[in-house]
Amino acid sequence: MNNPSGSNPASSITASLKYLADVDAAAVYRVGESNQKDTEHLAKFAVQQCQVHDAREMDREFSLDREGFCLVQQPSKVTDFYRDAELEDVYEAEVKAAVMQATGADRIEIFDHTRRSSSNDVRSRRDVREPASVIHNDYSADSGINRLRDHFAGTDEDVEALLQKRFAIVNVWRSINGPVLRSPLALCDALTTESNDLVPVRRESKERVGELQQALHNPAHQWYYYPEMQMDEALLIKTFDSSLRGHTRFTLHTAIDLPGCNEQTP
Repeated sequence: MNNPSGSNPASSITASLKYLADVDAAAVYRVGESNQKDTEHLAKFAVQQCQVHDAREMDREFSLDREGFCLVQQPSKVTDFYRDAELEDVYEAEVKAAVMQATGADRIEIFDHTRRSSSNDVRSRRDVREPASVIHNDYSADSGINRLRDHFAGTDEDVEALLQKRFAIVNVWRSINGPVLRSPLALCDALTTESNDLVPVRRESKERVGELQQALHNPAHQWYYYPEMQMDEALLIKTFDSSLRGHTRFTLHTAIDLPGCNEQTP
């Protein structure tokens, strides 16, 4: 493990973060498929009070290959993020351009859109999911490979040839309705994460059974968030990397509750 460097003391908040309590019992992450049913987390958890630092006030640049996340400017011409056709016609090209610029990748494939809201009213009117309130990373070493196989199943792609090249899975997270004042994402600096902190967990959804990672508490973990994210910003999070040459492969993250927020907070 490396210690983060080049940082000055910055403002922080104390947040309740939900870690796995132990690995004695099998854990399951069962995805809620609609606004009528939230995701089920079948496991024993231990809530830890952790300092979450304001990433905007740090005097170092964060990167996907080091800490596992970074904030980029990414204006969008989308007028309604609830319209699937507009996402396909407008937004996907914008996302491809942003990720390609940030990573230098030769090729970008988009395979999923997930809308979330911490507002009970929004979730009752829209088919959106709740904030992800348990510390997790979206893929494990095995499921990242399987995701590529699943994505190209039934196509003419030579999957085995693709697997010989480096590929990564990057989550692009943004606001779709004004500044984020409630339930922002907190991210754990991957340089402070040990491999033994990451626990593979079965992920069940109606489309597939996969695997993600949850986390055991490590007091060395350093957590960050970007206050009041704007609609022209995007948070890039690397959730899988096939490279074994020292690049960050997995990035823990979770939604957090901010002090003073309530159901009326946007």
